[in-house]
Amino acid sequence: MQSSVRTTPRPDRLNQLGLDGRLVFMVLAIAGIWILFHLFTQGTFMSARNLWNLSVQTASVGVMVSGMVLVIVMRNIDLSIGSILGFTGMFMAVMNTRFVTSDSWWGTLITLLLGLLLGALVGALQGTWIARLAVPSFIVTLGGLLIFRGGAWLLTNGQTIAPLTESYQVLGGGLNGAIGGPASWAVGLLLMAAIVASDLLTRRQREKRGLPNRTLGLQLLFTGGSLLVVLGFILVMNGYPDPRTGLPRGMPVPVLIMLAVTAVMMWVVRSTRFGRYVYAYGGNPEAARLAGINTERLTIAVFALMGTLAALAGAIQTARLNAGTNSTGTLAELSVIAAAVIGGTSLAGGTGSIPGAFLGALLMASLINGMLLLDLSSAWQNVVQGLVLMLAVTLDVIAQKRRTR
Repeated sequence: MQSSVRTTPRPDRLNQLGLDGRLVFMVLAIAGIWILFHLFTQGTFMSARNLWNLSVQTASVGVMVSGMVLVIVMRNIDLSIGSILGFTGMFMAVMNTRFVTSDSWWGTLITLLLGLLLGALVGALQGTWIARLAVPSFIVTLGGLLIFRGGAWLLTNGQTIAPLTESYQVLGGGLNGAIGGPASWAVGLLLMAAIVASDLLTRRQREKRGLPNRTLGLQLLFTGGSLLVVLGFILVMNGYPDPRTGLPRGMPVPVLIMLAVTAVMMWVVRSTRFGRYVYAYGGNPEAARLAGINTERLTIAVFALMGTLAALAGAIQTARLNAGTNSTGTLAELSVIAAAVIGGTSLAGGTGSIPGAFLGALLMASLINGMLLLDLSSAWQNVVQGLVLMLAVTLDVIAQKRRTR
């Protein structure tokens, strides 16, 4: 007679340590890619200069990817963001060179605010079409991809708009687009203080609610590791000197913008009613409606936010190029969607991580940067990016099947 033994599922070791397995895998994957490219490029990839450039190259996708996470979590997709980036970027280039021509911070601020407003209006228009008319987001934003790409051409009849004012170029991380060594250390210290305060607050809140915490030693190790990452980042940013003065260039302005957007979006997702509603809708749209959530307004708000972030990325791109061109942002939507999916956002909706998507953006930028250093053709770059996206979606499908078993 055989005796049956009831077994309980074994808890995941990473969950016991309070770590997200997918984020750990992303960090290890990025580290592996960096090491391989560093070896293949004979030490060029991980030089201060290249890592500084890599951070700037990550900025545009890094700014947009957090918005794409919310869009996909709500079981939608936005294929138009590359075209919105190009359309709003061209609009801001026209404003900067023909209307608000003052080479000053307030001229740049006015141009930027007008561009962000245009992006928000465009996003809200698409969101309204999706929410009120029940047209699939794939169709609406595919139409937007074509409309706004054509709109960028029509704004100037195909002409490239250049040069832009020096104050506007700061947004792109040009010669004057970094905050310098002392200011970078100040930002780094603020980040470190925020990490310590956040970890302490989280620990106390979990204790009050009777939830399990990491052991003190593990928490110190985890917090110390985070502080070392910030310290290393600031050292690298200050390790690239300004060619004119020889002084440290410090943190690029577009990277500062990207980090600020990521931090704000993480706060929105974790601490606001809006963020909770987005994930509630993504988990079960019908239950969200029955709970009294205005799902139409929520959809419009998410797409307006996505349009605003695309416009911000457009400002960064045009400032970096020192020109408004018709091709700016072409295929950017694919990089953003790939970064979100690689970072753990499920195309089925309901699941997504802002930190994971940020790491996904860094991974995609690292691949492109490394392939450029290896002088691979654009055709091979497209092949590699396509394979990475297919692999990420395949892994997501496999994970979904395992959850439903």
